[in-house]
Amino acid sequence: MKVILRKDFESLGKIGDVIEVKSGFARNYLFPNGIAYSALKGNLKALEEEKKVHLKKEQQELAKSEKLASELEKVSVTIPVQVGEEDKIFGTVTSQMIADALKEKGYEIDKRKIEIEEQIKSLGIYGVNIKLHSSVNAKIKVWVVRE
Repeated sequence: MKVILRKDFESLGKIGDVIEVKSGFARNYLFPNGIAYSALKGNLKALEEEKKVHLKKEQQELAKSEKLASELEKVSVTIPVQVGEEDKIFGTVTSQMIADALKEKGYEIDKRKIEIEEQIKSLGIYGVNIKLHSSVNAKIKVWVVRE
């Protein structure tokens, strides 16, 4: 059965692709979840309108992410932690701790978007990457200090 994708679907393709799938998969999964249309001429026209709306929304999100990234580049957060001997901290600094520190500064960032390259297990200054959009990243400074 031929279908037209309404959304990007990782294993199948991008918006607007006409693909061949098994009819049961289309009827039981793709159509009810709004992922695809059946490949009819009328649905092609409807998809073109959806594409325009999706493209406009994507451009707005990209602009918003770029603005937020430029603001975040100037931000540094301080995370106080308990330390033991030789300034080793108990546990590690997590993305949730960084998200909470950013929230205190007025930035609502999901902890899943914060990418800590290597575990933070000692005091110091670290660069942490935040993935705001598929093509927009921001780097912030995280100061890990004694409580």
